[in-house]
Amino acid sequence: MTAIKTGARRHAIGAHALASLILAPALAGCVQIDTPDKPIEINLNINIKQEVVYRLDGDAKKLIEQNSEIF
Repeated sequence: MTAIKTGARRHAIGAHALASLILAPALAGCVQIDTPDKPIEINLNINIKQEVVYRLDGDAKKLIEQNSEIF
């Protein structure tokens, strides 16, 4: 009895596969790919902000204040 069920299952799977092969071209859409007439333009609005934070040692700060004409 198991062999009969297995055979029926194979037949059902085969029928579904055959039906999908017959209907597939009818359901398939048409895809067209064309190159654009104009070049592709990509606008990147990028704002770069950089902050430099520095700290000086007390002795270095005094030295710079004493020799401010160097800077």
